Amino acid sequence: MAQYMTTTEVERTIRALLAEALRTDREAVDRLPADTELFGPEIALSSLAGAALLRGIKARYGVDVAEEDLNLDSLQSIATLRDFVAAYR
Repeated sequence: MAQYMTTTEVERTIRALLAEALRTDREAVDRLPADTELFGPEIALSSLAGAALLRGIKARYGVDVAEEDLNLDSLQSIATLRDFVAAYR
């Protein structure tokens, strides 16, 4: 991992991890606006997919979102997750 990554790069990686966790087409995830809710109708993140996403983030960035964000507010949308990870990397 590079010492410094832009917020755009973090978002790109999170979108890739999200597509993998959802077992869906990466292009479909890339087309979603950043404010798309992770648990909303467009993504409908399940607990199993959410756990896979968080494992991927921890493996990639060393950030344990569940441990650092006890209220899990960072899981509101793609953007909130991106911003949380960007702040902790």
